Amino acid sequence: MSGAAGGAGTAPVNGHVQLGSARGRWILTATVLGSGLALLDSTVVNVALPFLGKELDAGMDGLQWTINAYTLTLAGLILLGGSLGDRYGRRKIFLIGTVWFAVASALCGLSPNIEFLIAARALQGIGGALLTPGSLAIIQASFVRHDRPRAVGVWSGLGGVASAIGPLLGGWLVQSAGWRWAFLVNLPFAALIVLVTLRHVPESKDEQAAGRFDVLGAVLAALALAGITYGLIETGAPVPLVAGLVLGAIFVVIEIRRSPDALVPVEIFRSPVFTAVNVVTLIMYAAMGVVFFLLVVQLQVVSGFGPIAAGLAMLPTTILMLLLSPRAGELAKRFGPRWPMTGGILLAAGGFLAMSTIGPGASYPLQVLPAATLFGLGLSAAVAPLTSTVLATAEERHAGTASGVNNAVARTGSLLAVAAVPPLVGLVGDAFRNPPVFDAGFHLAMLVSAAMMVVAALITFFTIRTNVLAVEDDQPD
Repeated sequence: MSGAAGGAGTAPVNGHVQLGSARGRWILTATVLGSGLALLDSTVVNVALPFLGKELDAGMDGLQWTINAYTLTLAGLILLGGSLGDRYGRRKIFLIGTVWFAVASALCGLSPNIEFLIAARALQGIGGALLTPGSLAIIQASFVRHDRPRAVGVWSGLGGVASAIGPLLGGWLVQSAGWRWAFLVNLPFAALIVLVTLRHVPESKDEQAAGRFDVLGAVLAALALAGITYGLIETGAPVPLVAGLVLGAIFVVIEIRRSPDALVPVEIFRSPVFTAVNVVTLIMYAAMGVVFFLLVVQLQVVSGFGPIAAGLAMLPTTILMLLLSPRAGELAKRFGPRWPMTGGILLAAGGFLAMSTIGPGASYPLQVLPAATLFGLGLSAAVAPLTSTVLATAEERHAGTASGVNNAVARTGSLLAVAAVPPLVGLVGDAFRNPPVFDAGFHLAMLVSAAMMVVAALITFFTIRTNVLAVEDDQPD
């Protein structure tokens, strides 16, 4: 990109940028770095769980809250983050979220106890809620229409790399510098994102946005998720669970009545494909959330892997996502998202079944590698078509909201599954310090996750019957 073009950070170029141009590559780089930061953190922390649990004297519920405090605020506020970007500028909110995320990461790294860490993780989730929907919305608003599926494929592939490389980076940091660096590593990445975005990303917003923000909706969504999550983790506390369910029902009623000024505009669900693909997202990411939470702990606590070796376990997934996700986006554009998504989700289910064989003395080449490879192939085939379908079935002016809805659904699925599945399979109390108990719970959790993926594949096959990604080639102005 030339210096002049790079300086046009606020020039209105909505929908006019080609992916192959210098500006297009810089825009894509910024969005990949931004979403990758949030994804990296969500997986790099998992490797550190046994170590921070021991140092901060936490039980299984403390480890669950370390993950879920972040996911809770992210899922509860990500819709508001998408709406703020549509209204005030996607680039602006993206930058604010990145800085917020960095400050909260520093607080996490300095935590003196588990309670402080959980609170700092909740703050970190707020930053993630501001930056995450902006990355996809910037892609949708900036690139010419015929380049968007491939741009989303590249974004998914490289973002998936950040997610999958997290355990490897986390293992190296934990083993060489300590668990606190699993959080402090975010600071230099955040600084780089701010520099690239300020220099190269154009501003975009929904010029038709009007009315008031649905603050009540955002508060109700966050409180509902908090109550349900607390009730699922603390199995002897039914009152928060019931309260969360009631608040969730009130949220739905209020959103219907407040449309079109609601946090979640009802009109965005007029497309049955948009609705169906979000249901698939909920189930898919619920299963994946359980796997990412438990696998690296299983490898360390039960199989005897060190932190670096446990992180390396998902390297095949990283490579496959990098190589195949852009191609999956192109295939979905040509032939429709139904088959890539269905086949990919089923492959991922096979990967989870293979993971259920990982136990004491597990062999990397015979057990871990085949499982990670199957999972990587499935994820590569499914994620880019899924994301492109979400954006293609919503109006362009709702790009931020559609991205926020899908991200909120994904995080909610992970949040609820990480809260519900461990107690369901017997992983409570000090289970992560008891290898036989953890091993038994892990095996059952992988079977539950595989079953969820099969359900998601069936829904995909029977609901996504048209090629919603087929578009006429358009030329940039």
